[in-house]
Amino acid sequence: MRRYIFAAIFAAAVVSCGQPKTRLEANLDNYAVVHLEVPASINDISDNGKEVLNLYRFAADEADKIFWDQNFGDKALMDSLPEPARDFAMVNYGPWNRITGKPFVKGYGDRPFGSNFYPEDMTEAEFEAFADPAKNSPYTMIRRDEAGKLVAIPYHEAYKEHVDKIYNYLVAAADITIKPSVRNYLLKKAEALRTDDYYESELAWLDMNDSKMDLVIGPNEKDDDEYRGLKASYGAVVMLKDTLHTAMLSRYADMAPELQAMLPCDEKYKSFVPGSDNNIFACDVLYYAGNYNAGFKVIAINLPYDPRVQAERGTRTILFNNVIREKFNRTVFPVGQLLLESSQKAHLDVDAFYWNIAFREVAHGLGVKQTLDGRDVVDVLGADAYTLEEAKANILGVYLAKRLGERHVFPNLLQKEDFITTFVTSLIRSARFGVEEGTGKANVMIYNYLVEKEALVRNNEAGYYTIDYAKASEAIEAFAAEVLKLQAEGDAAAASAFVVKYSEMPASIKADVVALELEKIPVDIRFVFAK
Repeated sequence: MRRYIFAAIFAAAVVSCGQPKTRLEANLDNYAVVHLEVPASINDISDNGKEVLNLYRFAADEADKIFWDQNFGDKALMDSLPEPARDFAMVNYGPWNRITGKPFVKGYGDRPFGSNFYPEDMTEAEFEAFADPAKNSPYTMIRRDEAGKLVAIPYHEAYKEHVDKIYNYLVAAADITIKPSVRNYLLKKAEALRTDDYYESELAWLDMNDSKMDLVIGPNEKDDDEYRGLKASYGAVVMLKDTLHTAMLSRYADMAPELQAMLPCDEKYKSFVPGSDNNIFACDVLYYAGNYNAGFKVIAINLPYDPRVQAERGTRTILFNNVIREKFNRTVFPVGQLLLESSQKAHLDVDAFYWNIAFREVAHGLGVKQTLDGRDVVDVLGADAYTLEEAKANILGVYLAKRLGERHVFPNLLQKEDFITTFVTSLIRSARFGVEEGTGKANVMIYNYLVEKEALVRNNEAGYYTIDYAKASEAIEAFAAEVLKLQAEGDAAAASAFVVKYSEMPASIKADVVALELEKIPVDIRFVFAK
């Protein structure tokens, strides 16, 4: 079993020196600077392919500009800030700390729950009375017309200048690529961005299996809309495929139907049949933009989200190998070294971290997509839908990885204690993201549930945790079953009550946050991209 002991990194993280820093400087330091180097596999890319990558990056920059407006507004207002406020604004894509939702720039109130997707003065009653069904589209901005009435403006109209540039970059890339599948995807994606109809482009993306390069671009993630959980944020990821690791992962790609059957819930909640054309890729990230670059960094994705595509074809899970390594080295491992009971630290394992993440992403394509009476879960549960989906995926990730580990299906020998210990450590680390957005809220919910079930016990005097592995296994299964039930039953009141009950930030996490800050252990990472 591989164990990664990053003594040098950990020592560097906990050394404090120099003059006391301001709160703003300390907040910025919570994001460790990572120079994202170009992987050696770039040497396998032809000059023609490298030009395609350049065009991908140009397109990603336009997606970044769209996200700035969706999240905040005019980026120029942040560009003019003095340091370190400017750097922190670049991390957060605006004047608000994405962890707390509070402003760090004078003149701004708390971060709007609806980001910039809705008018700031819009009332709940006003939105409910707004009769245009396009208001519920993931791809419309809600604005006021000259008379002050609400209107829904499609993204491709609201951001026509940027969308046209992305279109031109993708068409140019399609013109010079030698791969028919890549050309087909790029042309369909370009057209989709001009219509906000992504069905055909998502199918084309799943067909694009033979390229060493990949581009995810457009509006996908809905975590920035905390008001309704409706609006999708623009983002982009440019990456190179790790062919060796992708080949290793391929054996798990066809397991979706089997994994769906393994879910720890009533059989009537397992009616969704995932498509059989799933795949899992390992990639090295070259460039993040927009939503994917804001605040804490994603380490894997599972797309498309369209349940029609998921049922017809399946999904693609992409693991970002280089980002996963950096996250484990700089945040997960040092958190475990500080906060775990001594005998359990040996179970911190980068391979367990990898598989927990892999099956967390796979889990997004599993479970419940419609309520028992045929309604869309997102439509029924509203803003709580995203939080519960994140909670479901996180808990099923460790549940499935642990179950498969018990069957010895992974290349390296891993014990259930490795999966659980690494998951709990990552949970505590991620709870530092706060409860202002769905991902952090989901992690706090799982943490509170494990504590309630006595699976995770904190020695308040010493400040470390002890894991009861038997109780943890039971609690993981029970939490997953409860969330799947809430999604399937579609009881919005019950779902809201569950989220409220378990999402309160506990005093223990607040104490952990203080301890981790004193030891200067980063909350997350921020990138300096290679030119």
